[in-house]
Amino acid sequence: MQPGGQFDIQQLFAQAMSAQQELAATEVTGQAGGGLVTVTLTGDGNVRALTIDPKVVDPDDVDTLQDLVVGALADAHRELQEMQNEVQAKMLGPLAGGLGGGGLGLPGV
Repeated sequence: MQPGGQFDIQQLFAQAMSAQQELAATEVTGQAGGGLVTVTLTGDGNVRALTIDPKVVDPDDVDTLQDLVVGALADAHRELQEMQNEVQAKMLGPLAGGLGGGGLGLPGV
């Protein structure tokens, strides 16, 4: 914040760019079936890896495997959202506090 209570837009922009780079460089992992299926996502939401334990591969029960993959993806996306929220809260710091701690009222913020 600049003197007089104004925000330094350039500093906020630099912090946002830094946070984006930090997020893109990280990975999160989600799982389903007690770890029988795991999915690793990059910080920007791309699937980096999918691991399926051979125990769940049953040609007569493809539906269960599909459900496990979807569950692992959902879990990984939840982890990613939590990580993004933490980075945004750290980045917004005093700005978020000045808004009653409720963020900006925008999804993910």
